[in-house]
Amino acid sequence: MVGVLEYELSGWDFAEVRFALSPANELTLSLRTFREPGRYPAHLPWLRETQEARERLDTTMLRALTNDELSTPDFLTPRPYSPLTRIDDELRAVARVDDERVRADLRAVHPGRLPHALRGPTDEVRARMMRALRAYWDACFAPWWPRMRAVLQADIVYRGHVTASEGVAAMFGGLSDRITLENDVVRVRLNTARRSRLPTRGAGLTLVPSLFTRGASVPISEDEPPMIMYGVRGVGTLWQAEPRRSPAVLVNLLGAARAGLLTALSTPASSTELAGRLGVTTPAVNQHLRAMRDAGLLTSARQGRSVLYLRSELGDALVAGGSVRGGAAVLDGTKAG
Repeated sequence: MVGVLEYELSGWDFAEVRFALSPANELTLSLRTFREPGRYPAHLPWLRETQEARERLDTTMLRALTNDELSTPDFLTPRPYSPLTRIDDELRAVARVDDERVRADLRAVHPGRLPHALRGPTDEVRARMMRALRAYWDACFAPWWPRMRAVLQADIVYRGHVTASEGVAAMFGGLSDRITLENDVVRVRLNTARRSRLPTRGAGLTLVPSLFTRGASVPISEDEPPMIMYGVRGVGTLWQAEPRRSPAVLVNLLGAARAGLLTALSTPASSTELAGRLGVTTPAVNQHLRAMRDAGLLTSARQGRSVLYLRSELGDALVAGGSVRGGAAVLDGTKAG
Protein backbone atom coordinates (compact mmCIF):
# COMPACT_ATOMS: atom_id res chain seq x y z
CA MET A 1 0.00 0.00 0.00
CA VAL A 2 1.83 3.06 -1.29
CA GLY A 3 0.47 6.57 -1.59
CA VAL A 4 1.88 9.91 -2.67
CA LEU A 5 1.49 13.46 -1.39
CA GLU A 6 2.53 16.13 -3.87
CA TYR A 7 3.19 19.75 -2.96
CA GLU A 8 3.01 21.98 -6.01
CA LEU A 9 5.36 24.95 -5.66
CA SER A 10 4.86 27.98 -7.82
CA GLY A 11 6.27 31.46 -8.22
CA TRP A 12 7.89 32.73 -5.04
CA ASP A 13 7.12 29.49 -3.17
CA PHE A 14 10.61 28.23 -4.04
CA ALA A 15 11.99 31.16 -2.06
CA GLU A 16 9.71 30.14 0.82
CA VAL A 17 11.13 26.64 1.23
CA ARG A 18 12.64 26.87 4.68
CA PHE A 19 13.94 24.73 7.51
CA ALA A 20 12.74 24.93 11.10
CA LEU A 21 12.92 22.96 14.33
CA SER A 22 10.04 21.91 16.53
CA PRO A 23 10.54 20.56 20.07
CA ALA A 24 6.83 19.70 20.18
CA ASN A 25 7.14 17.66 16.98
CA GLU A 26 10.01 15.69 18.44
CA LEU A 27 8.16 15.16 21.71
CA THR A 28 5.07 13.92 19.89
CA LEU A 29 6.82 11.80 17.27
CA SER A 30 8.91 10.15 19.99
CA LEU A 31 5.69 8.62 21.33
CA ARG A 32 6.09 6.10 18.52
CA THR A 33 8.79 4.48 20.66
CA PHE A 34 6.14 3.61 23.25
CA ARG A 35 4.52 1.27 20.72
CA GLU A 36 7.47 0.02 18.67
CA PRO A 37 10.84 0.73 20.29
CA GLY A 38 12.45 -1.85 18.02
CA ARG A 39 11.87 0.38 15.01
CA TYR A 40 14.17 2.98 16.54
CA PRO A 41 17.29 1.04 17.57
CA ALA A 42 19.46 4.16 17.60
CA HIS A 43 17.39 5.47 20.51
CA LEU A 44 17.60 2.33 22.66
CA PRO A 45 20.31 3.86 24.94
CA TRP A 46 17.99 6.83 25.59
CA LEU A 47 15.01 4.53 26.14
CA ARG A 48 16.97 2.51 28.69
CA GLU A 49 18.17 5.68 30.41
CA THR A 50 14.62 7.06 30.69
CA GLN A 51 12.80 3.80 31.41
CA GLU A 52 12.34 4.45 35.13
CA ALA A 53 11.13 8.01 34.50
CA ARG A 54 8.67 6.78 31.87
CA GLU A 55 7.12 4.36 34.33
CA ARG A 56 6.08 7.33 36.49
CA LEU A 57 4.33 9.10 33.59
CA ASP A 58 0.73 8.97 32.40
CA THR A 59 1.61 6.34 29.82
CA THR A 60 -2.04 5.51 29.18
CA MET A 61 -2.58 9.00 27.80
CA LEU A 62 0.75 9.15 26.01
CA ARG A 63 0.20 5.82 24.24
CA ALA A 64 -3.28 6.96 23.20
CA LEU A 65 -1.74 9.80 21.18
CA THR A 66 -0.49 7.34 18.53
CA ASN A 67 -2.08 4.44 16.66
CA ASP A 68 -0.85 1.15 15.23
CA GLU A 69 0.35 2.96 12.09
CA LEU A 70 2.34 5.33 14.36
CA SER A 71 0.32 8.37 13.25
CA THR A 72 -0.05 11.31 15.64
CA PRO A 73 -2.59 14.18 15.86
CA ASP A 74 -1.76 17.12 13.61
CA PHE A 75 -2.36 19.71 16.33
CA LEU A 76 0.47 18.15 18.36
CA THR A 77 2.94 18.53 15.47
CA PRO A 78 2.52 22.22 14.63
CA ARG A 79 4.34 23.84 11.76
CA PRO A 80 7.39 25.60 13.23
CA TYR A 81 8.57 28.94 11.88
CA SER A 82 12.11 29.15 13.21
CA PRO A 83 15.17 27.05 14.08
CA LEU A 84 14.82 28.61 17.55
CA THR A 85 11.32 27.41 18.43
CA ARG A 86 10.85 26.84 22.18
CA ILE A 87 8.82 24.05 23.74
CA ASP A 88 7.00 26.44 26.12
CA ASP A 89 5.74 28.53 23.21
CA GLU A 90 4.59 25.47 21.29
CA LEU A 91 2.79 23.90 24.26
CA ARG A 92 1.00 27.18 24.93
CA ALA A 93 -0.11 27.24 21.29
CA VAL A 94 -1.33 23.64 21.50
CA ALA A 95 -3.32 24.51 24.63
CA ARG A 96 -5.15 27.20 22.63
CA VAL A 97 -6.25 24.92 19.77
CA ASP A 98 -10.04 25.00 19.52
CA ASP A 99 -12.06 22.03 20.74
CA GLU A 100 -13.47 21.16 17.32
CA ARG A 101 -10.03 20.73 15.82
CA VAL A 102 -8.81 18.70 18.80
CA ARG A 103 -11.71 16.29 18.40
CA ALA A 104 -11.27 16.06 14.61
CA ASP A 105 -7.53 15.37 14.84
CA LEU A 106 -7.99 12.72 17.51
CA ARG A 107 -10.65 11.01 15.38
CA ALA A 108 -8.32 11.13 12.38
CA VAL A 109 -5.76 9.13 14.36
CA HIS A 110 -8.41 6.80 15.82
CA PRO A 111 -11.17 6.60 13.17
CA GLY A 112 -12.92 3.81 15.05
CA ARG A 113 -13.45 4.07 18.79
CA LEU A 114 -11.34 6.52 20.75
CA PRO A 115 -9.08 5.05 23.44
CA HIS A 116 -10.54 5.47 26.91
CA ALA A 117 -8.01 8.20 27.83
CA LEU A 118 -9.32 10.40 24.99
CA ARG A 119 -13.02 10.12 25.82
CA GLY A 120 -14.99 12.68 27.77
CA PRO A 121 -15.29 16.48 27.67
CA THR A 122 -12.67 17.96 25.37
CA ASP A 123 -11.39 20.48 27.90
CA GLU A 124 -10.77 17.71 30.44
CA VAL A 125 -9.06 15.48 27.85
CA ARG A 126 -6.90 18.38 26.72
CA ALA A 127 -5.89 19.27 30.30
CA ARG A 128 -4.83 15.69 31.03
CA MET A 129 -3.01 15.55 27.70
CA MET A 130 -1.06 18.73 28.39
CA ARG A 131 -0.08 17.54 31.88
CA ALA A 132 1.15 14.24 30.43
CA LEU A 133 3.16 15.89 27.67
CA ARG A 134 4.72 18.45 30.02
CA ALA A 135 5.73 15.73 32.49
CA TYR A 136 7.16 13.67 29.62
CA TRP A 137 9.20 16.61 28.39
CA ASP A 138 10.56 17.46 31.84
CA ALA A 139 11.52 13.87 32.66
CA CYS A 140 12.70 12.46 29.33
CA PHE A 141 13.52 15.36 27.01
CA ALA A 142 14.72 18.43 28.90
CA PRO A 143 18.00 16.87 30.15
CA TRP A 144 18.89 15.65 26.66
CA TRP A 145 17.35 18.37 24.49
CA PRO A 146 20.60 20.39 23.98
CA ARG A 147 22.22 17.27 22.57
CA MET A 148 19.19 16.49 20.38
CA ARG A 149 18.93 20.08 19.19
CA ALA A 150 22.61 20.17 18.21
CA VAL A 151 22.12 17.21 15.87
CA LEU A 152 19.00 18.79 14.36
CA GLN A 153 20.73 22.15 13.86
CA ALA A 154 23.75 20.49 12.30
CA ASP A 155 21.49 18.79 9.79
CA ILE A 156 19.95 22.11 8.74
CA VAL A 157 23.38 23.61 8.14
CA TYR A 158 24.37 20.55 6.11
CA ARG A 159 21.26 20.86 3.91
CA GLY A 160 22.13 24.49 3.31
CA HIS A 161 25.56 23.50 2.07
CA VAL A 162 24.03 20.90 -0.27
CA THR A 163 21.59 23.49 -1.66
CA ALA A 164 24.40 25.97 -2.28
CA SER A 165 26.76 23.47 -3.90
CA GLU A 166 24.43 21.02 -5.69
CA GLY A 167 21.06 22.74 -6.02
CA VAL A 168 17.56 22.47 -4.59
CA ALA A 169 16.70 19.19 -6.34
CA ALA A 170 19.75 17.46 -4.84
CA MET A 171 18.85 18.83 -1.42
CA PHE A 172 15.31 17.41 -1.63
CA GLY A 173 16.57 14.09 -2.96
CA GLY A 174 19.03 13.83 -0.09
CA LEU A 175 16.37 14.24 2.60
CA SER A 176 14.95 10.75 2.07
CA ASP A 177 14.53 8.17 -0.67
CA ARG A 178 10.82 8.92 -0.26
CA ILE A 179 11.20 12.56 -1.34
CA THR A 180 11.87 13.95 -4.82
CA LEU A 181 11.59 17.29 -6.57
CA GLU A 182 10.58 17.25 -10.24
CA ASN A 183 10.08 20.60 -11.92
CA ASP A 184 7.95 22.46 -9.37
CA VAL A 185 6.42 19.44 -7.60
CA VAL A 186 7.75 17.92 -4.37
CA ARG A 187 6.62 14.29 -4.09
CA VAL A 188 6.53 12.38 -0.82
CA ARG A 189 5.96 8.63 -0.99
CA LEU A 190 3.72 7.43 1.86
CA ASN A 191 2.95 4.13 3.57
CA THR A 192 -0.79 4.71 3.17
CA ALA A 193 -3.12 4.67 0.19
CA ARG A 194 -3.51 8.44 0.30
CA ARG A 195 -2.92 10.27 -2.99
CA SER A 196 -3.08 14.08 -2.91
CA ARG A 197 -1.75 17.03 -4.87
CA LEU A 198 -1.79 20.30 -2.96
CA PRO A 199 -0.74 23.72 -4.27
CA THR A 200 1.17 25.70 -1.68
CA ARG A 201 -0.41 28.96 -2.93
CA GLY A 202 2.08 31.29 -1.33
CA ALA A 203 2.22 29.38 1.96
CA GLY A 204 5.69 28.06 1.23
CA LEU A 205 6.97 24.69 2.41
CA THR A 206 8.60 23.99 5.77
CA LEU A 207 11.14 21.17 6.09
CA VAL A 208 11.53 19.86 9.63
CA PRO A 209 14.38 17.48 10.57
CA SER A 210 13.35 14.81 13.07
CA LEU A 211 15.12 12.26 15.22
CA PHE A 212 12.01 10.09 15.27
CA THR A 213 11.12 9.90 11.58
CA ARG A 214 12.93 7.24 9.61
CA GLY A 215 11.78 8.33 6.17
CA ALA A 216 9.29 11.16 5.79
CA SER A 217 6.15 12.24 7.64
CA VAL A 218 3.48 14.73 6.57
CA PRO A 219 0.33 16.12 8.22
CA ILE A 220 -2.76 13.93 8.08
CA SER A 221 -5.14 16.74 7.16
CA GLU A 222 -4.88 18.44 3.79
CA ASP A 223 -5.84 21.70 5.51
CA GLU A 224 -2.57 21.81 7.43
CA PRO A 225 0.21 24.18 6.24
CA PRO A 226 2.66 22.47 3.85
CA MET A 227 5.27 20.63 5.91
CA ILE A 228 7.54 17.61 5.54
CA MET A 229 9.25 16.00 8.53
CA TYR A 230 12.28 13.96 7.47
CA GLY A 231 14.81 11.75 9.19
CA VAL A 232 17.87 13.64 10.41
CA ARG A 233 21.48 12.67 9.75
CA GLY A 234 23.69 11.59 12.63
CA VAL A 235 21.13 9.73 14.77
CA GLY A 236 23.55 6.82 15.11
CA THR A 237 26.04 9.02 16.95
CA LEU A 238 23.52 10.75 19.19
CA TRP A 239 23.58 8.68 22.36
CA GLN A 240 26.92 6.92 22.49
CA ALA A 241 30.48 8.14 22.70
CA GLU A 242 32.42 6.53 19.86
CA PRO A 243 36.15 6.39 19.23
CA ARG A 244 37.11 8.05 15.97
CA ARG A 245 39.76 6.62 13.70
CA SER A 246 42.10 9.17 12.15
CA PRO A 247 44.92 8.73 9.64
CA ALA A 248 48.26 8.34 11.40
CA VAL A 249 49.72 11.22 9.39
CA LEU A 250 47.07 13.57 10.79
CA VAL A 251 47.67 12.32 14.32
CA ASN A 252 51.39 12.96 13.98
CA LEU A 253 50.72 16.44 12.60
CA LEU A 254 47.82 17.65 14.76
CA GLY A 255 47.66 15.32 17.74
CA ALA A 256 45.02 12.66 18.31
CA ALA A 257 42.24 14.93 19.57
CA ARG A 258 42.43 17.49 16.76
CA ALA A 259 42.88 14.82 14.11
CA GLY A 260 39.80 13.04 15.39
CA LEU A 261 37.75 16.23 15.41
CA LEU A 262 38.86 17.16 11.90
CA THR A 263 37.94 13.69 10.66
CA ALA A 264 34.53 13.88 12.36
CA LEU A 265 33.64 17.26 10.86
CA SER A 266 32.75 16.08 7.37
CA THR A 267 29.27 17.30 8.35
CA PRO A 268 28.46 20.32 10.55
CA ALA A 269 28.39 19.83 14.31
CA SER A 270 28.51 21.93 17.46
CA SER A 271 31.12 21.62 20.18
CA THR A 272 28.46 20.20 22.52
CA GLU A 273 27.52 17.50 20.04
CA LEU A 274 31.17 16.62 19.38
CA ALA A 275 31.93 16.45 23.09
CA GLY A 276 29.08 13.98 23.56
CA ARG A 277 30.07 11.88 20.57
CA LEU A 278 33.76 11.70 21.43
CA GLY A 279 33.51 11.62 25.23
CA VAL A 280 35.54 14.76 25.93
CA THR A 281 34.68 17.96 27.75
CA THR A 282 33.05 20.81 25.82
CA PRO A 283 35.70 23.42 26.88
CA ALA A 284 38.48 21.15 25.59
CA VAL A 285 36.65 20.64 22.30
CA ASN A 286 36.08 24.40 21.94
CA GLN A 287 39.79 25.08 22.41
CA HIS A 288 40.73 22.64 19.65
CA LEU A 289 38.00 23.85 17.29
CA ARG A 290 38.98 27.50 17.62
CA ALA A 291 42.64 26.67 16.98
CA MET A 292 41.81 24.71 13.84
CA ARG A 293 39.43 27.40 12.64
CA ASP A 294 42.13 30.04 13.10
CA ALA A 295 44.48 27.82 11.07
CA GLY A 296 41.96 27.67 8.22
CA LEU A 297 41.08 23.99 8.66
CA LEU A 298 37.48 24.65 9.75
CA THR A 299 34.71 27.10 9.01
CA SER A 300 32.04 28.10 11.51
CA ALA A 301 28.53 29.53 11.40
CA ARG A 302 26.20 30.56 14.19
CA GLN A 303 22.87 28.73 14.36
CA GLY A 304 20.80 30.26 17.15
CA ARG A 305 22.84 29.94 20.34
CA SER A 306 25.13 27.30 18.89
CA VAL A 307 28.21 27.63 16.71
CA LEU A 308 28.45 24.86 14.12
CA TYR A 309 31.80 23.82 12.67
CA LEU A 310 32.60 22.20 9.33
CA ARG A 311 35.83 21.27 7.57
CA SER A 312 37.06 23.89 5.12
CA GLU A 313 38.44 23.02 1.69
CA LEU A 314 41.91 23.05 3.25
CA GLY A 315 40.68 20.70 5.98
CA ASP A 316 39.12 18.37 3.39
CA ALA A 317 42.37 18.31 1.43
CA LEU A 318 44.39 17.57 4.58
CA VAL A 319 42.12 14.67 5.58
CA ALA A 320 42.13 13.28 2.03
CA GLY A 321 45.90 13.54 1.80
CA GLY A 322 46.42 11.98 5.20
CA SER A 323 44.09 9.11 4.33
CA VAL A 324 46.09 8.32 1.23
CA ARG A 325 49.51 8.60 2.85
CA GLY A 326 48.94 7.21 6.30
CA GLY A 327 47.52 4.22 8.12
CA ALA A 328 44.93 4.48 10.89
CA ALA A 329 45.26 5.45 14.51
CA VAL A 330 42.52 5.46 17.13
CA LEU A 331 41.54 8.76 18.73
CA ASP A 332 41.23 8.24 22.45
CA GLY A 333 38.06 10.19 23.21
CA THR A 334 39.02 10.57 26.88
CA LYS A 335 42.09 12.66 26.05
CA ALA A 336 41.93 16.38 25.49
CA GLY A 337 45.46 16.85 24.18
